[in-house]
Amino acid sequence: MSEIQPLIFAIDSIHEGKTLSADVIAAAFRVIMSGNATDGMIGAFLSMLACRIPTGDELYGASIVMKECVERVELPNPDTLLDTCGTGGAPKTFNVSTAAGIVAAACGARVAKHGNRSRTGRGSAEILEQLGINIETTVDQQVACLEQVGICFCFAPTHHKAVAHVMPVRKELPFPTIFNLLGPLTNPCSAGRQLLGVWSNQYVMPMAEALQQNGTIRSAVVHSHDGLDEISISAPTRIVYINQSSITEDVLVPEELGLQCSDLESVTAHDLPEATVFMRECLIEGKRGAPRDMVLLNSGVSLLVAGLVETVEEGITKSSTAIDSGHVEAVLQRWVEVSNTHRSSTEQ
Repeated sequence: MSEIQPLIFAIDSIHEGKTLSADVIAAAFRVIMSGNATDGMIGAFLSMLACRIPTGDELYGASIVMKECVERVELPNPDTLLDTCGTGGAPKTFNVSTAAGIVAAACGARVAKHGNRSRTGRGSAEILEQLGINIETTVDQQVACLEQVGICFCFAPTHHKAVAHVMPVRKELPFPTIFNLLGPLTNPCSAGRQLLGVWSNQYVMPMAEALQQNGTIRSAVVHSHDGLDEISISAPTRIVYINQSSITEDVLVPEELGLQCSDLESVTAHDLPEATVFMRECLIEGKRGAPRDMVLLNSGVSLLVAGLVETVEEGITKSSTAIDSGHVEAVLQRWVEVSNTHRSSTEQ
């Protein structure tokens, strides 16, 4: 009984209307991630947490345990690494964060893209597979991709095996849980810079606070006024910038950044083939229009948090040049090659 007591204590505290300290929720998560909790206890815990907005302390404490359990990718200078990862749960466009990560890599960022499959069937994992990327890479292959191409993909189920203890319960629950928020906070490469989108405005500040407590170097949390977990081309977007000493807030308006505001439907892919077409048109064919503009917005901010530009406008210009020059296409093709051919020395 003593081994599950921290989880029972956390459940009782939530039932009494209390928020949890980082230490208390961390202790509860260690019970869950160890496999010692029953499905009933996990379901109660996740359901009760989902009835309110988690605090920054709660997200931070839970993320500590997630990172304790993750299969890490050890890389030099993780503080310079960039991740472009959203929580999901928002209306689906066409994997803009994934496209932005590829463009950022072509512009000189070191990108450790963290992602998963989606219930919609067109998450970052599915779209990268369609583009020819091997998503089932080993840690050695991920290191090779980052060193040789400037970008790697960390497939969440490969790195977060302890989460398997909660998957049966999560699949039964008809709503997002705290785990949907924790994924972007637990990059296996310990990326120190992030563009992180959330599915609801109420999660923006708690996620920002959790990032700061986790020691982020420079990150941005975004949620658009039209409900996206990305920077929107069809509406203003709330953006909160975070570094180790401050949290500041702004609103990004496409027209003020030199881009035309476009209807949301123009950037909405309805299935995986359509999403793939959007990605190819933006990254390879250089087709102009709303999808490309939305990618430029997100890659522009990505380059800002990566420390490669001084303003979003400069990031947009740099991203546009990388696409038009064919460098983005070259990076994508090279990533396909390296992810599919490299093997560790022990495998050769």
